[in-house]
This record gives sequence, structure tokens and C-alpha cells, in this order.
Amino acid sequence: MDKKATWDRFYTENGSKGKFKHFEWFFGFPAVQDFILPVIQTMSQSHSGPLHILDMGCGTSALGPCIYRNSPCAVQVTCVDISPVAIQLLEEHTDTNSSQPQNPLSALSFQEMDCTQLTGQFEARSLDLILDKGTTDALVRSNEGQVKAGQIIRQCLEVLRPSGSLLQFSDEDPDARLVWLEKEVRGTDMAADVGVQEVGELRGVTYFCYQIIMKI
Repeated sequence: MDKKATWDRFYTENGSKGKFKHFEWFFGFPAVQDFILPVIQTMSQSHSGPLHILDMGCGTSALGPCIYRNSPCAVQVTCVDISPVAIQLLEEHTDTNSSQPQNPLSALSFQEMDCTQLTGQFEARSLDLILDKGTTDALVRSNEGQVKAGQIIRQCLEVLRPSGSLLQFSDEDPDARLVWLEKEVRGTDMAADVGVQEVGELRGVTYFCYQIIMKI
């Protein structure tokens, strides 16, 4: 599941079924809006201008567009994925089903991108919030994905601003995920705190929100 061709094929097959339907890994925006919107609200209190938010490995999820529409604070949401097929499908659907954001200063964009190379696309300390809903989980379930997942964490730490956050939504037990995240943070020269909250149970599975907060 760490191969671009795999996801291109997946989204091509989904797109050929007729009417567009968002594919949500784990759950959609309503399940996590109470975790995401308060973080945005808190950040906006000490920030001038729109917050720059990255939906990493967006696929055809409605997460990024929903944040753009529902955030009362000004946000600049960038949805990125390694699959150009997914990006095209999501962008076309959003363009044809557009609605005005709560904040008129908010903006939404889409970009094909390999998330192991974030520092080649974003300046250091330029992002306020990075969202990872299933991207890391998809990687760690593949043979070589653990290495790529570690690369992505380190890339995120490079491009997050001081006090910026990475939110990971996962079904992996904290005993395993927290240890791994803390290890990845210690492997850099950057200081950050790692925490976890339980999102809740869905279809018999317990999900968690892991947060890495960059220290000032």
C-alpha cells in the first residue's frame, strides 16, 4: 500500500463506478471535527492571517474541503496525495459542488505530492497544522512502509511552525504508536511533545487522535 500505482488503480476503479463518492479511511469529518476545529480556533488566537493546513494523503476524502467550508477561522487548506487520479477526482467534484466557506478569507487547493518530500514543496516552518487520517496507517501495513512513514514524520517536523501540530488519526494502540512517534521525534534535532486522545469506537474498532506539538 506504499506504491503510487496501487492507489492510482484503486481510485481509477472507484471513479469508473459512475457517481462520485468520497472514500473515507476510517471515518469522515463529522467524527473528528470536535478534535480539529478547536485546535484551529486556538491557533488562530495567536496568528495573523489564514492558518496554513495540510491534508496529507487526502485521497478523495472530504476532510480538507469540510475544514475549508466549516472553519469559522480563516484557513488555507492544501489537499495533497501521491495519486494524480485521486487529486483530479476530488478537485473536479469540489469544483462542481462548491459552496462558500464560513470565512471569506479561506482558500482551498489541491496538489499531487509525495509526502516523503514535503521539504521540497514547503518552506521550513511554514505550516500550522498537518492532518494524517490513515496515511501513516496505510504505509505501516506494507513491507517497506515503516521507513517511509518515519520519513514523513521527520518531514512534517521540518515544515511545521513553532507551536504547530501534526494530528494523526489511527486505530493503532497507543502502546505501539506513542512509542514509535516519540522515537521519531527524538531522532531529530527538534523539540516536540507527543500526546494522544481517544476518538471513540466505530464499528467495533477504537480510534485515537495522536498529536505532535512543536515547541516554541
